[in-house]
Amino acid sequence: MDATRVRVGSNGRFVIPLEYRRSLGIESGGELLLRLVDGELRIATTEAAVRQAQDLFRTYVPEGTPVVEDFLRERREAAREES
Repeated sequence: MDATRVRVGSNGRFVIPLEYRRSLGIESGGELLLRLVDGELRIATTEAAVRQAQDLFRTYVPEGTPVVEDFLRERREAAREES
């Protein structure tokens, strides 16, 4: 998608064009995440941010690894040692 120019209003708001909102699945009342990266404003849906975090996690932890179970086991062991 080509770059699109938008105007910022006096209150700091701008409108994300409809074609962008549709492409990203942004609905009225939806929540977005904003980040400043190297002088750029990056906008993502929460769903996209979660997917990105999951993909990053999977680069370090193979599919099928019992992460939650391991964490809970470690916490139970630590709790037993504390008492």
